Formats: sequence, structure tokens, C-alpha cells
Amino acid sequence: MPQLNNMPDAKDFADIRDWVFDLDNTLYPHHINLFSQIDRNMTAFVAELLQMEPAEARLLQKRYYHEHGTTLRGLMVHHEVDPNAFLEQAHAIDYSTLLPHPELGDAIKALPGRKFIFTNGTVAHAQAAARALGILDHFDDIFDIVAAEYVPKPAGATYDKFASLNRVDTRNAVMFEDLPRNLEVPRALGMKTVLLVPRNLGDFVIERWEQAEDADPNVDYMTDDLTSFLRSALGS
Repeated sequence: MPQLNNMPDAKDFADIRDWVFDLDNTLYPHHINLFSQIDRNMTAFVAELLQMEPAEARLLQKRYYHEHGTTLRGLMVHHEVDPNAFLEQAHAIDYSTLLPHPELGDAIKALPGRKFIFTNGTVAHAQAAARALGILDHFDDIFDIVAAEYVPKPAGATYDKFASLNRVDTRNAVMFEDLPRNLEVPRALGMKTVLLVPRNLGDFVIERWEQAEDADPNVDYMTDDLTSFLRSALGS
């Protein structure tokens, strides 16, 4: 597996025309822990829906997340949940912990070609987070869980749908992600892959299955500093 912060040479990215970014824990770092609010909201939704104690609901929530890619997909498969109701409650959060990041914005703006957000969340959530970071205007489009017909990454059909809808030549594209398993399909499609890892976890907990193995063939680059990585890819 690549070493942490194996910064690219600009020539490595000279052919890239489409830059594809996951949202949560990718466009903003893990230690912000914005997702913890979503996590609590999902646990509360499961507890109310199935009349469970919070601890029991959290265990089920995490099992569905692990088995289906998102808690929502598990709830839809096993309980025929209305996805709109779930997503509305899950993303009722406070975005004030996200502060403008002009250096990241400048780096994204300078990237040649198109820029996309590809998220298992919603367009509204992606817009709110990117707007708080001051980077929303630098993206050409957002592909969300609704566009994916609620089939989340890492499903191959969802990457195919994203690429087809946006006419992305995966041989000239790169995917930025914080979950190693979500890079397997992009790598198989010929995309370059970049894994974002935490710089300082603090109270943030990453489950073992969310971490990259020592030798992960699906990861081309690994960094804890997205802005510096993009600057290196640009040769600046």
C-alpha cells in the first residue's frame, strides 16, 4: 500500500479530465466529525421505527451499514422504509462546525476539467457542506443517493450510472474517498484512486473494516492533506 502523503508528480495527473470527490470525511477532514450528528440521527430513526432501545438500534444500524453500504439501504431492503423520511431526519444537522477553506477552494478551482461530488448522502446535504466550506461553486455537478436510485457505493452499478450520466471516461478520471472499499470499483474501471485518511482522530472512531489493509491494491495514493495533494497534482 502507498505510504501516507505519497504526493503525486504533476505528470501522473496530466491526463485527468474528471475529478471525483466523495463528500463526508473527504472534502472536509475526519476530525471535524460532522458525520457524528448524522450517525446519531440515524440511530434515533431506527430506534423509533423499530421500537428499540438506542443501543440495540445502533447495533442494527451499523450492521445494515456494513452489509448494504448505507443504513438506509438496509432499512429499505428489510423494512420498506420511505427513503425521503429517513434522509430528511438523518441530515437535519448543524453545519456550523464547517468553516470556509479558501486554500482548498483555490486548489479545486484550478483543477483542469470537470469536478464532481459523488456521495451516498443527498444533494441538499452536499450543497450545505460544500457551501459552508466555500467550495460549492467549483463543482460541475453532484451525484447523490437519489440519483443512484438509493443503491449506494460500493455497488458497481452505481459507479456505472454515475459515469454514464456524466459521460466520464474512467481512464481519465480520479476518485477521492475516505473508505477503502469504495475505491475497489473505481480502480477496476481504470480510475486513479486516492484514499483520505485521518490526521488526528481525537474522539473520532474508525471501525476496523473502514481502514485500509497494509497492502491494498485498490489505493494508488494515500494522504491526510487534500489541499496539498491537489497542489502537487497541479505541479504547484
